[in-house]
Amino acid sequence: MDSRKIPKPTIKRLAIFHRCLENLVISGVSSISSKDFADRLGIKASQVRKDLSYFGEFGKRGVGYNTELLLDSISEILGIRKRWNTCIVGMGNLGMALANYPGLSKSGFVAKALFDNNPNKIGMPMPNNLMIESTAKLKEIVKSRNVEIGVITVPASAAQSTADLLTEAGIKGIVNFAPIRLSLPQEIINEEIDISASFRSLAFSMTYGSSKKGRKH
Repeated sequence: MDSRKIPKPTIKRLAIFHRCLENLVISGVSSISSKDFADRLGIKASQVRKDLSYFGEFGKRGVGYNTELLLDSISEILGIRKRWNTCIVGMGNLGMALANYPGLSKSGFVAKALFDNNPNKIGMPMPNNLMIESTAKLKEIVKSRNVEIGVITVPASAAQSTADLLTEAGIKGIVNFAPIRLSLPQEIINEEIDISASFRSLAFSMTYGSSKKGRKH
């Protein structure tokens, strides 16, 4: 399967499918129709079927999806069955929050190193027997601990140099929280997350959604 041919919105929805299926399985729901599943997700049933069609045939007409089997399949597709060694660079408020968030390790993303260049933070003990280490040691630590994913939570001004350092260390993928588009080699998989953009999008929708509701025809 060539992942480059799969639309990014589909991959993002698969992660949402996975979370919903986990809750369904925990709740004891053994099967669900595409319509009921879509209603829980707030999308159309046709979108659910189209997203899943990229990866094979799932479910049976008139019966729906077996929730456990679909959860296993999506886990396999997303690579969640594998444990991904991860590092976080930039231990400000966001970096600290991610380092303390248990949901990452439960999803298979295990923090193996935490970096910062602030002398007052270096050596600070952190969860999972980790401590904050100097960014100056990033390359050797990433290589020695087989870290595959780097998470960038530094200011925008330091994001590109941090990405370059991670690339030189042999990282395979980067999750970038800095509000800047990175320039990376083609082989590095990059996920850009602009939190402020999501808030602006929400504000736009609320502003214009509210104005539409207030209009009288």
